[in-house]
Amino acid sequence: MPRPTAAQFAYGSATVVVTTLALLLLFRTESVIGIAAVGTTALVLGLLVAVRLPLPRHRGAEGSGRAATADAARTHHALEGVGARERVAAGRSSAQATAPADKHSLRR
Repeated sequence: MPRPTAAQFAYGSATVVVTTLALLLLFRTESVIGIAAVGTTALVLGLLVAVRLPLPRHRGAEGSGRAATADAARTHHALEGVGARERVAAGRSSAQATAPADKHSLRR
């Protein structure tokens, strides 16, 4: 079972204190059984609040991989547009720009 976070402790404790005060003032009980019932109800409610509090989400390897892939795709598409603009500015057509590079290469 994971350890409770500081937020869970804080919200749970605040719920117990506020609920206890509200129930004691609302019912104005002076008997031991009434005070025990109010305390038990406040503790149960505080526990429920602490357990139901959403935990912080951690990015696992799966989540970060998807984000990196999406970032790479966006960068690739942005760079494709830049290359097309540079070719047009240089006066070369896309066919000339995509001609085989090994035609005049020293490596064969």
